[in-house]
Amino acid sequence: MNDSTEKAAGYGEFKPGWPVVVASMFGIGLGLSPVPFYTIGMLAPELNKAFGWEFGAIMIGLMIMTLGVLVASTVVGYLGDRFGVRRVALISVVLFALSFMAFSLSNGSIVLFYINWGVMALVGAGTLPVTWTRAVNNHFDTRKGLALGFSLLGTGIFGFLIKPFTAWLILAYGWRTAYVVIGMLPLVLALPIAYFAFHDVGSRSIRTAAERRDATAARLLATPGMTLGQAVKSWRYWVLAFAFVFVSFGVGGPIPNMENILKVAGFTLEDTVSLVALIGLSVIAGRIVGGWLIDRFWAPGVAFVMLSLPALSCWLMAGGGMSVPVAGVAIFLIGFAAGVEFDLMAFLVARYFGMKSYSAIYGSLYGFFALGAGTGPVVFGKVFDKTGSYGPVLGTSAVLLIIGAVSLLFLGRYQTFKR
Repeated sequence: MNDSTEKAAGYGEFKPGWPVVVASMFGIGLGLSPVPFYTIGMLAPELNKAFGWEFGAIMIGLMIMTLGVLVASTVVGYLGDRFGVRRVALISVVLFALSFMAFSLSNGSIVLFYINWGVMALVGAGTLPVTWTRAVNNHFDTRKGLALGFSLLGTGIFGFLIKPFTAWLILAYGWRTAYVVIGMLPLVLALPIAYFAFHDVGSRSIRTAAERRDATAARLLATPGMTLGQAVKSWRYWVLAFAFVFVSFGVGGPIPNMENILKVAGFTLEDTVSLVALIGLSVIAGRIVGGWLIDRFWAPGVAFVMLSLPALSCWLMAGGGMSVPVAGVAIFLIGFAAGVEFDLMAFLVARYFGMKSYSAIYGSLYGFFALGAGTGPVVFGKVFDKTGSYGPVLGTSAVLLIIGAVSLLFLGRYQTFKR
């Protein structure tokens, strides 16, 4: 088979697989991972005005969500392997939407606010990429990276749209209505698309619980790769865990605090709104370019380059005195790296551990990713509350990003598994 034939065969995977990609794009983009993360920057000032909560205290909600995800992601991965990712995803979309809308009922008790974050993490964990990307990985092989990039494109698209949309809702109708309307989006958009379009390979023919048990047993025997227990004993598993804690802290810390970072740096409200919108656009670019690159080049090498660039951004923002163009470049690089993270993790899990227990392995590693992404915004908020500056924590993030990116280079060549 010549190169042109191989390319045609690779892109031909999209003909049967595109409905799964589209459903995953909406499911991930309107799920637990991006929605609370991208909206809290707009909603935090309103909660501060309404209840007097400090920014650091509000950002603790993300940390609580992280702890919930640490518990729930592995469980969701197991449930997806055992009962099928379609069922897990559909149920979780509904529960996540309801739990997000519940924030509109906040009465000034920060304890209840925190409880809501924990409940949302537990019931909404099925909307994380761990469920959606399993089906995408099973439908694609030659164009796996590009398909994952398109699937995770939703975080960039909705990240770009949801910030100004949230700001408009708050201005026009108030923050309580904003919580309700945004919470309705998964029900109105993601749920019906997933119901009709999201199916794993072979899942359409399964009708009964007995058939599902038989199909699961047959798949585990036939699918090459490691079990979760075998993966945890592998040093590569811990390299990935270590790297993604640092990278997710360095990338995830600035994004929810970006509005306030720019405000402290002296930018006007108009400049801040236009600059923050770059995050979503750069995430989209990172998804597509990153997916294209990791299909063609060694993924850890691609990751080293693309995840090191935000270190420059953190260093520029830590120094202060940025012009609008410089700030735009810095924000674009951070968003670009954020666009690479999820599909990179999904790709690396498939290539280094196989698909036998993909959901469980991805889910457990996602817990480490969530640890960094959840603690980052809190640390950023606490440092600002105490010092009135983001400089020290931005400098720390730059160092952590370099360490995390370098560590991925130790993964070595992709692994092959026998059936």
